[in-house]
This record gives sequence, structure tokens and C-alpha cells, in this order.
Amino acid sequence: MYNKSQLALKYIHYYITAANGKGHGVHSPFVFDFITNVLNDRRNFYAFSNIEYMREQLLHSTDIIEVQDFGAGSSVMQQKTRKVSDIAKWSLKSRKYAQLLFRMVNYYQPKTIVELGTSLGITTAYLASANREAAVYSFEGADAIAERAQAYFNKACLQNILLVKGNFDNTFLPALQKIKRVDFAFIDGNHRKEPTLRYFNQLLPCLHNSSIVIFDDIHWSREMEEAWETIKLLDCVTCSIDLFFIGIILISNDFKAKQDFVVRF
Repeated sequence: MYNKSQLALKYIHYYITAANGKGHGVHSPFVFDFITNVLNDRRNFYAFSNIEYMREQLLHSTDIIEVQDFGAGSSVMQQKTRKVSDIAKWSLKSRKYAQLLFRMVNYYQPKTIVELGTSLGITTAYLASANREAAVYSFEGADAIAERAQAYFNKACLQNILLVKGNFDNTFLPALQKIKRVDFAFIDGNHRKEPTLRYFNQLLPCLHNSSIVIFDDIHWSREMEEAWETIKLLDCVTCSIDLFFIGIILISNDFKAKQDFVVRF
């Protein structure tokens, strides 16, 4: 993982060199539409306040749980016994990006959504609330964290979420073989190169011409940057959008040539 200084320098470079977030000079109709109608949508949707209220409760929770960590781990939380408030502070996707995911689901209306890495369920709730008719399959490796997330989903009456517990290496592929078709995926699990590429390759047979896949923390470490660059170069990936903290790819025949965008957000 890059340290704070390294990450800050990378972000500064991204911010200076990225295309402005207004869509000027973007010649891709899809990307221009995405910037105009999703990225720059400033509406405060109905679900936001309830989900952010739950985030605040998690940030102030004094509960302690024991966590199995199957992924790259955390540079901040090394111990297995962790405070829920610490998990919420360091592991949950920020409001800015979680609400972007909501707007993407709300705008594109995918019917089948896959999330690899439930954590405490805040991002999952945003995904599920954006389209109550969608089936959201969310995968979490740590049982205790999954139980907290499920309790929240039950309390919030989010009945379109199927939470799959267990090591991704054992649960992801068998579940995908049953799901068969994925419209929208958010990969926020094992932040290492080999597992990230492996999970994407497992996901590929389920993707189609309108599928959207989002990778979290693409600049979190050298390994994640290498994984992102490898994925962008795959023949099946026709468009990529780098928003620094997340990366978006499209599997679409609508692009005549491979397109790669870095957009300020």
C-alpha cells in the first residue's frame, strides 16, 4: 500500500492532468452522458439521509468484533479484534463515492448487481436502494462483519439483497455460475493484483454488452495499479474511466476503438 504522502502526490498529479468534470472535450457519447447526467448530478436522493444516519451510528459504535481478513488487510487495523467504529472509519466507501454508485444504478437501472466486499453494508444499501427491483448479490469474507451488515439490511427493509458469507475464493465463482448474467459489478474485495485479476476473469463470462464494472481503490498500491492497467488492456474492455479512487470499465461493442479516460471528480 502507498503511504499517505505517496497517495497525496498521486492524487495531485491526477487532479492536475485529468479532464475536467464538465465533459468538455470528451468525444465519447457514453462518457459525456455519464459525466453530464450521473457524475454531475447534485440531487439529494430520498435514500441518502437514512443511509448516512446508519453510517454515523456505525462511526460511533463501541461494539468490538473479531474479524477474519482474507484480503490484503489494512495498514491501520492489524489486529483481529476490532471496534466497529474503526471498521466504519477505515473500510467504508466515502459518502461522495457511495452516492455516485447510487446515481449510476439509479440512472442505468441494472437488474442484477454484484458487490465483492460488503463490509458493514453502507455501499450495499446505496446499491440496493437505487433500484429496489434489482437483485443485489453481496459477498463478505468476515462472518462477524456480514452479520452486522445483515442486521442493518433487515432493519432497513432492504429485501433485494442476498448476502453471501465466506472466503471469496470459495464463494464467488460458484455463485456466479448460478447468477449467470451480471449487469453491474462493484469489486471492493482483496486489494491485491492476482486476486483482483482472478475475480474479474471469473466475472467475465457473466458480462454482456451493457455491463458496467467498477473497481475500488485502483491507486491504493502498486499492485492495484498494475491490476487496473492489465484490465484496461484486455481486448474485451472497450472503455475505461479513471476517477482516481475508483475505476470504471465497459464491456461494449458500441465503441469502435478502445477508449481510456481520466476524469476529475
